[in-house]
Amino acid sequence: MQPVQLPIEDVLDLHTFHPSDIPNLLEDYFAECIKAGILAVRIIHGKGKGIQKRRVQKLLKENPLVLSFKDAPPEAGGWGATLVKLKNNAMTLI
Repeated sequence: MQPVQLPIEDVLDLHTFHPSDIPNLLEDYFAECIKAGILAVRIIHGKGKGIQKRRVQKLLKENPLVLSFKDAPPEAGGWGATLVKLKNNAMTLI
C-alpha cells in the first residue's frame, strides 16, 4: 500500500485511519509538525465509547515529542478531541 500524503496542519482527524496505523502516524505527523513550526495540534479521535481516546492518550504519554496534552474545550470537540503541545526542540528529532 502507498503511503498517504497529508497536509501538515494543526488538526489531525483520525476517523479515516485504521487503528493499527495510528501509532506510526502520530509519531511521523508530530515530527513533521515540529519541522514546520507547528507546536500545538488538535487530534480528533471521536467520542464513541472512549476506546480510541484512551489509546491515543496512551500513545501521547509515551511519545518523546509530546510536551503535554489535555481534552479539548467544548468548542474544539470536547472529549472527542485532544489538544497536544509539542516540544520545541530540534534535538528530539535526531
